[in-house]
Amino acid sequence: MGAARAPIHPLTEGDREDRYKKSGGQPLLEFGDAPNPYADYVGTPMLLALQNPRTDAAGEPSFLVMTQIMELLFKLVYTEARRARDYLESDQLNEALWVLRRTHKIMNVLAGTWDVLAALSPAEYNEFRDELGEGSGFQSPMYRQLEFILGNKHRSLLKPHQGEQAAHRKLSQTLAEPSIYDAAVRLLRRREFPIPEHCVERDWTEPRDADDEIIQAWRMIYGDPARYHELHSLAESLVDLAYLFGRWRFSHLLTVERIIGGRVGTGGTSGVGWLRKAADHRFFDELWTVRSVG
Repeated sequence: MGAARAPIHPLTEGDREDRYKKSGGQPLLEFGDAPNPYADYVGTPMLLALQNPRTDAAGEPSFLVMTQIMELLFKLVYTEARRARDYLESDQLNEALWVLRRTHKIMNVLAGTWDVLAALSPAEYNEFRDELGEGSGFQSPMYRQLEFILGNKHRSLLKPHQGEQAAHRKLSQTLAEPSIYDAAVRLLRRREFPIPEHCVERDWTEPRDADDEIIQAWRMIYGDPARYHELHSLAESLVDLAYLFGRWRFSHLLTVERIIGGRVGTGGTSGVGWLRKAADHRFFDELWTVRSVG
């Protein structure tokens, strides 16, 4: 449960006009005994109380804050991808495309978070690295939610979260639902493309091998983008999303290589070696295959 929020008193356009006239256009800065409305809405007291460095290392606040920002952005991308998925499931393609447009902007911000962390020198990182213990971003429940909604699904990825009931329950739910790409394929079938039944009604918790008939359907769309304008825009929007996610992963790889080189990672992985394999993964591989088929 979150902290209690102050009662909300929505303002009408008339209220705002009256306040403008009384203030002469100056910002409202006195609230008496009432809570600061901005801080209350954003939850800044709670948000700004979450940064608790474990050392006096100069670089730890940057690492902690940027990592927390990534978690918030994971949540936002997941929320938008889920919304776009639901629009696709209800045949609201234009609405899905609009949400994906916004999602691409968020992914650009997410990719840029590594620019700050890449400014840490190896010596600065080493000053607080031991305090991470066995902690690793790979263990993030929110990152896992995002991967699941995008389609990187494996039951084994639930294991790190068995001790967190709420997170495990939410992850299990997302694992068992169609991904955004599954929703796109189901839309193609409803648009009378020859998509096999087993690709649109199946166990969503399991990964699916690439299917030649789905690739052929995308080839038809790419072969006549004027006729299939909306579906072509959907395909390109999904590729944009996969591309931006790949940028984030590759920036992660370069940042880690720059800071710790080839040393073993904190979470038991091989560090750079493991991240290099992860960076090779592409979401929506059938859309990438279409680019290689004449």
